[in-house]
Amino acid sequence: MKTHEFSKRLLQSRIFDTYVATVFFGTVIFFVLNATYYTPIEMIFWIVFVTILFKGLANIMISMVIALINLSNEQDRAEFEKSAGDLESLVNDLSIQEAAVQSSKTNENK
Repeated sequence: MKTHEFSKRLLQSRIFDTYVATVFFGTVIFFVLNATYYTPIEMIFWIVFVTILFKGLANIMISMVIALINLSNEQDRAEFEKSAGDLESLVNDLSIQEAAVQSSKTNENK
């Protein structure tokens, strides 16, 4: 469940799409600056090829980030909060019982 939420937020952040767009425009600028060395067909081919290559790398990075994320800390924190709540309720019950014992002792002494 946590992995699904994390991957959904990661994809909605669009950081990897920005990465691919940056590579695309960087490649276009490279070929515009070096237009004397390449034919238009070569430019189009390499721009498309490099963009597809980096889109594939972005998808691999997304899958690696999702696969390697450690969510055991989240589970431990949730268990700790649950245990802390249980302990706090037990301490509250104990203090109520102690108050009842104290009040009964004071009533007996009078």
